[in-house]
Amino acid sequence: MENLFIPIILILFILAIILIIVVKSISLFDHIYLYFFKKPIYIHFYFRLKKLSIADQQFIRERLPFYNRLNLKQKKFFQHRVILFMNDKSFEGRYGFIITEEVKLYISATAVMLTFGMREFMLPALQKVLIYPDIYHSKINNAYHKGEFNPRMKALVFSWKHFLEGFASDRDNLNLGIHEFIHVIQINCRKQHDISAIIFTDTSKDIIRLLRNDAIRQRLIDTKYFRDYAYTNQYEFLAVLVEYFIESPIEFKQTFPEFYKKIKEMLNYNFSGY
Repeated sequence: MENLFIPIILILFILAIILIIVVKSISLFDHIYLYFFKKPIYIHFYFRLKKLSIADQQFIRERLPFYNRLNLKQKKFFQHRVILFMNDKSFEGRYGFIITEEVKLYISATAVMLTFGMREFMLPALQKVLIYPDIYHSKINNAYHKGEFNPRMKALVFSWKHFLEGFASDRDNLNLGIHEFIHVIQINCRKQHDISAIIFTDTSKDIIRLLRNDAIRQRLIDTKYFRDYAYTNQYEFLAVLVEYFIESPIEFKQTFPEFYKKIKEMLNYNFSGY
């Protein structure tokens, strides 16, 4: 028995060394690939895919044009991610708001849409989602809000009325769900070190450098293309850019191609045609 014990320990040790080498090699290849192609070497890799019900699939098809642009294989990946994300977060209603499966599905699908080009998509910086029926009073700054992200509490807060209004029109470049989830991703990527977080953070810095370019700033002033709220701070600027990227991709690309290119790199997809 003792003669068997030592070889088993040795084999496990060798396997552990091999695993470490493989992981480090993948990380190295990731960074080499990133240097040349500005994206991860792979995105989707799953052992067993979870599948939404027919009714839930129909719900997403009717509400997210993005989902309908995906091919069959990508739709399976999308469904799998939605289920994992939805099961990982807690959803709580406030002021009598009732949390239904459709509420959780709609919010989770929004998060998955924004992170679909990223390898890591679970957003550990977020643990719970609080839903109010309408605008609510926030204790953070003693003001009424439609939505916000509280990093300290790891809580994302929405007015359901305004969340729905964001998806009611896909041409007004106003989408509360997209805007607030980008803030979650911003904080999450600052805390994580995976390849997608690196891309998001580095590209965000590129966008700020573009913003400081005198010629581009003058065009921003002259065109008045982005709404005024975009210039509140650099975090709001990025969140607003993503709203425009998703709702008006063609016009955005024509007006500010340099910003469009960076958002495309940051999210790792082209919303006008995945």
